[in-house]
Amino acid sequence: MSLMQALTQAGALRTLDHAFAQSLRRLDSATPDAVLAAAALASLAVAHGHAAFDPAQPALLVEGDIDWPAPEAWRAALAGSPWVARPDVEGTSAAAPLVLEDGLLYLRRYREYEYRLAKRLAHIAATAPDPFDDAMLAPVREALFPAATADTLQARAASRALATSLLLVTGGPGTGKTTTIARLLVLLVAQAALSGRPVPRIALAAPTGRAAERMAESLRAALERLRGIDGIDPAWLDALPDGASTLHRLLGTIPGSPRFRFDADTPLPFDLVVVDEASMVDLPLMCKLADAVPDGARLVLLGDPDQLPSVEAGDVLASICEAAGDDEHADVDAAPPVLVQVSPGETADLFAAPVADSGTRQRVAAPLQGHRVHLRRGFRQAAHLDLAPLADAVRAGDADGALALLRGGTLQGVHFHEGATDPLAVGAADLLPHWRALAATADPAQALAAAARLRLLTALRRGPQGAQALNTRIEAALGGSRATPHFDGRLLQVTENSYRHRLFNGDLGVCLRDDRGVPVAWFADTDGGVRAFHPSTLPMHESAFATTVHKAQGSEFDSVWLLLPQHDARPLSRELVYTALTRARSQVHVCASEAVLRAALARRVARISHLAARLGAMR
Repeated sequence: MSLMQALTQAGALRTLDHAFAQSLRRLDSATPDAVLAAAALASLAVAHGHAAFDPAQPALLVEGDIDWPAPEAWRAALAGSPWVARPDVEGTSAAAPLVLEDGLLYLRRYREYEYRLAKRLAHIAATAPDPFDDAMLAPVREALFPAATADTLQARAASRALATSLLLVTGGPGTGKTTTIARLLVLLVAQAALSGRPVPRIALAAPTGRAAERMAESLRAALERLRGIDGIDPAWLDALPDGASTLHRLLGTIPGSPRFRFDADTPLPFDLVVVDEASMVDLPLMCKLADAVPDGARLVLLGDPDQLPSVEAGDVLASICEAAGDDEHADVDAAPPVLVQVSPGETADLFAAPVADSGTRQRVAAPLQGHRVHLRRGFRQAAHLDLAPLADAVRAGDADGALALLRGGTLQGVHFHEGATDPLAVGAADLLPHWRALAATADPAQALAAAARLRLLTALRRGPQGAQALNTRIEAALGGSRATPHFDGRLLQVTENSYRHRLFNGDLGVCLRDDRGVPVAWFADTDGGVRAFHPSTLPMHESAFATTVHKAQGSEFDSVWLLLPQHDARPLSRELVYTALTRARSQVHVCASEAVLRAALARRVARISHLAARLGAMR
């Protein structure tokens, strides 16, 4: 049996993967079976979140008893195929649909995304900002970061933002990322005002509408806390943006096109772009964002690299952090970097050498090391939830430690329902009564606020412990057998972006009748009010009493119930458990067996990518 036949018989390939391989066979009937199978797997790899396919690790994509070729023999067959380009070998076709590089097989487009992103981030990092008078800013810095009380890492992040055009601010929940950014923005505006320069044009963005909304809310609150502080001019605070957008809206979606209105040829009209929840940004989107950042502008990425990566291809933030290192103890006042020459208007050539830059403009040559500050002190949960020890054990994959903490009952706000497979039964006093109360809430704004206080999170979408089955049960319990689809109190989550409605994937709504008794879906508006939609006009949506952990990224809840499946499943990982736990502000309930929790913590999200190595090689 050929390898393609074995993959087809195992049901491992999607229709798209199989069609791609068959198109190569039709164009050249002599194409070896190993090349066709690898092409199909390279397509499948992207669907699984990888940037490329590794012939040495096919089991990451396909489980089962398949007679895989030896990796080196497989790579040799690929290297000899006209369908496969090789950047390290002259004469191979740059137009080939596949690229073999450093042992990985890419769909050509994803190799270009990875290469362009690495090159562009290195270019941004190597661009020296305009010089500034540090002594002039010293009083503002002291007002923003008082020596007696400030977190030194937060102050260091602000200092780095003045000295570099690329900054990564990473850390777990409650470590003060938003507070740091708020004060950093004030410092940059103060720098411009005191120097007689125009106020920098600032864009705030996040991957989803809910994450953007939360980013804006958090920044507004952080800035409001600065009002009245001696040394902080209120005009500086007023000059900052009070809203944030999704990345797609920032870049300018073109209907029916994968391209955006803003790109390398038409860069964004901003001097500073700040992106929150960067762990959720996939490889193509991060590449297009970096392309659109204009020369001389700053790019600041915020996020937690220990969370789940994006659903789509790539583990971009973790790769960038790997290349940047953990430099919170580095000397900010280290010796100045060396100046080198780079060419104007660089473009990403598939076969270009990563460091073959030459030209006439001066830039600062430096690796990404020194461009990251990792915040460690926890703030948000300190008064409500003793989550840090458990989160640390989960992040480290320490199953023994995590189970001991869960069973010990000593962590404030942490509850372990060991072996429970039905949260609606063990949480009978909390879950259904909370959702029933939504239907009795007259004010839609209050209902939305109440709905966001509790969420049931699942590892899986399908199956008895999946979000779909739980939502069906909850709908039956709340609405009854005769309930209309959009009964009072039903929670909705939008599953596709609708720019016409200004509703985005992940936005949460609640169904309540309006003053005329008509069923209406209510969603929060950016001005703090609510907007009403007739349910028939809504974009694609689904019930949101229970959601997957992936869907909850970018959100926070007072109380989180996490349900792991009864049996081990491939999507389970320590990153999934960590992401779920860290959505909670006050309470977290874990429903899981010891065996399944151990299996989850033993598994890490493995994304095949060469981005970190590319970034490390850029100078």
